[in-house]
Amino acid sequence: MLQDARQELPEPVQDDKAPEVLRERCDYLYRRILPAVAATAVLSLLLSAFLWRSRPHELIVFWQIAILLVAAGFWALALAYPRSGNARQNPELWIRRAAFGAAALGAAWGFATAVFFPGGDYEQVSIAFVVALVTAGGLPMFSTVWWIYALYAAGVMIPFNGVLFAYGTDFFHLLGAAVPLLYLANVATAYQLGKAFTSAFGLRSAYERLSADNAATQAQLGEQLDSLLEAHREVQSFGRKLSLFSERAPIAVFEVDPRATILDMNPAAENLFGYAAPEMVGRNCISMLLNPEDRDATDKWWAELVAQGRPATVVAERSLRRDGLELACEWTMTPLVNDDNQVISVILQGRDITQQRAAERVRSEFTSTLSHELRTPLTSIIGSLQLLRAGALGDISKEQDEMVEIAEKNSQRLLDLINEVLDIEKIESGRLTLVPEPMALDALLGESLRLNQGYADRFRANLALHGEVPDVTVRADRKRLMQVMTNLLSNAAKFSPPNSAVDVTVAQKGAVVRVEVSDSGPGIPEAFRGRIFGRFAQADSADSRVKGGTGLGLAICKRLVEMMQGRIGFEDREGGGTTFFFELPVMQPEEAGAETSPRVLLTEHDTVAAEYIAMVLEKGGYRVDTAPDASASRALLRRWKYAAWLLARKLRDAEDPLSLIAEVRPRLGSTRIIMLASTRSEEAYVREPKSVGIVDWLLKNDSRTRILDAVAHALGRG
Repeated sequence: MLQDARQELPEPVQDDKAPEVLRERCDYLYRRILPAVAATAVLSLLLSAFLWRSRPHELIVFWQIAILLVAAGFWALALAYPRSGNARQNPELWIRRAAFGAAALGAAWGFATAVFFPGGDYEQVSIAFVVALVTAGGLPMFSTVWWIYALYAAGVMIPFNGVLFAYGTDFFHLLGAAVPLLYLANVATAYQLGKAFTSAFGLRSAYERLSADNAATQAQLGEQLDSLLEAHREVQSFGRKLSLFSERAPIAVFEVDPRATILDMNPAAENLFGYAAPEMVGRNCISMLLNPEDRDATDKWWAELVAQGRPATVVAERSLRRDGLELACEWTMTPLVNDDNQVISVILQGRDITQQRAAERVRSEFTSTLSHELRTPLTSIIGSLQLLRAGALGDISKEQDEMVEIAEKNSQRLLDLINEVLDIEKIESGRLTLVPEPMALDALLGESLRLNQGYADRFRANLALHGEVPDVTVRADRKRLMQVMTNLLSNAAKFSPPNSAVDVTVAQKGAVVRVEVSDSGPGIPEAFRGRIFGRFAQADSADSRVKGGTGLGLAICKRLVEMMQGRIGFEDREGGGTTFFFELPVMQPEEAGAETSPRVLLTEHDTVAAEYIAMVLEKGGYRVDTAPDASASRALLRRWKYAAWLLARKLRDAEDPLSLIAEVRPRLGSTRIIMLASTRSEEAYVREPKSVGIVDWLLKNDSRTRILDAVAHALGRG
């Protein structure tokens, strides 16, 4: 620290225009204005008394009043300077004001010399003496800013020099020739005095800063010594705590180097994976703990983690124990970096989520199975009740019709709940596949208003589209976007007062288009706003219970809009009510033109590999739809005609991809099939690939060039 302090010794300020120099000049200047004004008043009164007997009284009085007014103004300026809040922040402004006052004061003296000089020799000599006196007296007053003195002296000497040549004797003519030299000498003296002032101030400020820095250095040194002792104690304490935490932690903790070599592990890691610490230290954790079939994808994200140096969380569905059992583990990875931002080690925290995943699968399967089993009889019940109300079995009484209507409405409500539960389960389990396509937003909005007006009529609400709809194209799933509009419109109709309007407006804001659905209802309670998009969320009010609803509609809308790369929200409506809105990206003209590119289907459950291959193909000019499993692939193949299909060798919901190919063969047509394998040995799985339509094989970690060449060759574009 002391060495650093010696290297940073302050240098004297040598710049005349440095802010601190200007402030000091300004302070010095204004401190001497008051003596200058006092001297001016006294000397002007003495000169007026001396000339009173020989000069017109009116002229003397006029000049005396003028110079006193100038002096009073200069004095008022000096009094205003310390009271101004911005004086020290803007010294240049106050220096210019002082220059104006000094020039006016010099001009007042110059006026006296020009008016009173013509006369007797005795009076001329006296006035010349006064001129010399006020000129020399200005040096200590204004020399800190030499050009202010130059203005002041010019105001005094230029009129005097003129009258010397006009009215003086030969001696005065000679004196007049020397006046400019005297002026230049005085200005040069003022300039040198200003330089000396700058140097003196610089030395003083450097000394003050040096003293302050020295005191601060001593204080910092004492503080740092105390801090070092305290930090040493804290490091020891934290080291003990960290060691205790790692040893007692219920989750597996590993410390590895950037090459994934294990440096240390805790007892929980030994218990989870069945290895003793001495067996694992020095070995590669990726090859020891992760399934070899996932090695390529694992190496890829590990390299990205080390390169970026940022924490990450990865779920490994197949982590291996020593006994060969596979575990689902959630790995939290925290890189430790040095001052050069280089990773020196990585802390891995592994949490066993095998039972959690099993419970999620059981819950999802139970919910799906129960919902499907309930939906079939409910559909029959609703149909039967509708037939009863239509008179299929004869006329029924009014009381019977009311009871049947209640049963039908509650059955329909239960069916809606089942459908929404199925939707939310599909979304959260990742089994819901969207089929995005370019669509004109105005046509979809018009259709949604027509289809939902009948439902709104039950609540005597009118659905109205306000304003002009921008001519924009969005890329979204038509069916799911219609579902979002239906949910928003039905909610707005339910909670609007009778005979009111539900307003729909559309506006483009840059690269997004915003659709708003506004109602005139009671609004959303403040306590409910934070969970309005949650599952089974309903405001706890009698009105919401009377209106009905499952509390899943907005949760589904939020997830669907986000899956379409948009966002959804709400805000209070001016005048009462609520406005729900969603925003979607607008397709640019070049994106719409890209829709003519060949469409490729990519079926791969490994998200890392799928993202990599999709990115390569999209950069290569292809439109890529991804499907994680066989069921999503079937849905996409029913909707689109694909030029090529990249199919993984192993699927989550199909044991044999060849069976899947045979099943969808009637819909494939000229679609070219390329199989994706984890290793070259998997190619032997298909003995005659061409007989089942497989034209090529790719490894999931193949190079960009190899992937593009394979697809282009399959499509005859190579």
